[in-house]
Amino acid sequence: MIPTITTRSASSRLPGGEPVSILTVRDLHKSFTLHTIDGRVVTSLHGVDLDVAAGEHVALAGPSGAGKSSLLRCVYRTYLPDSGSVRLRTSDGDVELTELADRSMARLRGREFGYVAQFLTAPPRTGPLRVVMAAARRRGLAPGAAREAAEQALARLNLDRALWDVDCCVLSGGERQRVNLAAGTVAPPRLLLLDEPVSALDPVNREAALDLIASLADQGVAVLAVFHDLAAMHRLATRVLVLRDGRVERAGTPEEVLAGVPT
Repeated sequence: MIPTITTRSASSRLPGGEPVSILTVRDLHKSFTLHTIDGRVVTSLHGVDLDVAAGEHVALAGPSGAGKSSLLRCVYRTYLPDSGSVRLRTSDGDVELTELADRSMARLRGREFGYVAQFLTAPPRTGPLRVVMAAARRRGLAPGAAREAAEQALARLNLDRALWDVDCCVLSGGERQRVNLAAGTVAPPRLLLLDEPVSALDPVNREAALDLIASLADQGVAVLAVFHDLAAMHRLATRVLVLRDGRVERAGTPEEVLAGVPT
């Protein structure tokens, strides 16, 4: 049983019509101890605050090492933050992710939110269709519906049907990235974390992937994404947060934050 903080309805909008905040991060800190280098401590996040509402796409920008991927991993609990709060609104209410037991966290990941990393991790000798079907099943679809949804997701991302039962380990980088995105977006979860989801794609497949990501807003999915692609941020983002040295340096619409930056 996943403990909840509140039992308020998980509707995507409040009574006044304002979108519900799906993800709330407050005063998040994360550091790493480099045991092989004199035990020095490197701080990745210095008190980060952010909110992502239903149907909103928040893009994280900034130079390499600014803390963008660390922030995603703290939300997904790949990293356990040093301090701070990460709350996810679920179908049962608000859950404090930093305090959740590992088993409860694993169940929540399968059902309520997803993470599309830069690289696909798939079980050995498993084809794309099975990978995406498994993601759909974790999100509550029956076997027949999961297969249909998986086929639609792979077709939408232009993955050749002849590859659907081929071991994922022999696919190209771009093919694996499309499988990863299909698994992340099939029967889309309440919150989706994206870490450079189109970095390995050619122009045609990049366009298909961006169209798919853009469609998530109409389904009420909250998206928190890392992009180095300014054109993608202009196209997809509701808001942009620029991180530098583990802090939010500035935030606003893409037009406000990215003004004057060439795409």
